[in-house]
Amino acid sequence: MPAFSVSPHPILSQNPRKPHTLARHRSHTQQQRLIRFLARDGRTYYGDAILPKGVTDIAKTKRARVITGDIFGQHQVTDQVADVRLLLPPLDPAQVKTVRCLGLNYADHAKETNMPQPQYPVLFYKPATALSGPSDAIPVPHVAQEGTGLDYECELVIIIGKRANDVSEADALDHVLGYSVGNDVSHRDWQIKRGGTQWSHGKGFDGWAPYGPGIVTTNVIKDPQQLKIWTKVNGEVRQNGSTANLIFGVKQTVSLLSRGVTLMPGDVIFTGTPAGVGMGRNPQVWLKDGDVVEVGLEQVGTCTNIVEFAKHEAKL
Repeated sequence: MPAFSVSPHPILSQNPRKPHTLARHRSHTQQQRLIRFLARDGRTYYGDAILPKGVTDIAKTKRARVITGDIFGQHQVTDQVADVRLLLPPLDPAQVKTVRCLGLNYADHAKETNMPQPQYPVLFYKPATALSGPSDAIPVPHVAQEGTGLDYECELVIIIGKRANDVSEADALDHVLGYSVGNDVSHRDWQIKRGGTQWSHGKGFDGWAPYGPGIVTTNVIKDPQQLKIWTKVNGEVRQNGSTANLIFGVKQTVSLLSRGVTLMPGDVIFTGTPAGVGMGRNPQVWLKDGDVVEVGLEQVGTCTNIVEFAKHEAKL
C-alpha cells in the first residue's frame, strides 16, 4: 500500500498490480497540481496531474505522476505514471478536519442580496460529509425539495498545508498548500427563512460542497487575487467574476481565521462567491432536477456536477 494512504483501502490491499511505470531515475519533491484519483489499475493514488500543453483545466487530465509519502510533509512526486480513471475529492476525507466558509465576501454579491457589506468575515461551517468530488452528483434530499431556493455559488477554495495559529498576513501564504474551486450549494429557504439565518443548516446537506478537480499549489499560483471565477448552468454563464474583488483576500482570511484558533493541515476554506447567484436575479432562478452546474477557476479547472433529486418512493 502506498505510504501516503491514511487508512487501508480494500482495492489497494487486494490488487498488487502497479501502474504503468516510466523510468525511475529521478523524482520530483514538490507537487504542482495535486489530484487524488482512482486509476485504471483499480487503485487509489495521490498524484501530480500531467496536462497537455496549453491546458490548465485539471479536469482534463488523463495521467498523473504518483506521489509517495505525506502530502503535508515529506513526499516525492515520482516518475511512476498512472492512468486516471476518475478524479476524486482532492483530499482523503480522513485528512479534512474542518470546512470553513465565508459569506458575503464579494461586495457585488452582498449588494445583489440586499445585505450589508461585512466589516468582519461572516463565518459558517459545513460538515465534512458535504464535501464531494468534481464530477459527483449533487444529491438533493427530500427535505431540501421543500420550499424553493436551490442555488449555486462558485468559490475559490483555500487548502491549509501547515499548522497556523495567530499568523500574520505577511506569513499567511506560508501556511497554504494551494487552491481549488468549489460550489457552495445552498437552499435559500432553509438558509434564511426556515433556518433562521443558520446558514450551516441551509448549506450543509451531504454532497453540497463539491470541490476540485485538484489543488494547484502556491508555487504555481503565486497571486490568488487575480483569478477569473465563473459558474455555468446547462452551459449558460451565470456568474463571471474575479478573485480580485474579494473583500477579505486569502492572506487576510487565513490570518483572521487563525486568531485564537488553530488551522490544521487539510482544513478547507470556501472564500465566498461573486454576484450572479440565482437568489440575486430578477426574477429569481433556482436549480432544478437534472441541471448541470459547472464552476470554474482560472489556472485550476472545473467541477461539473449534475443536480439529482431524491425520488419519492412509490406507495403500495
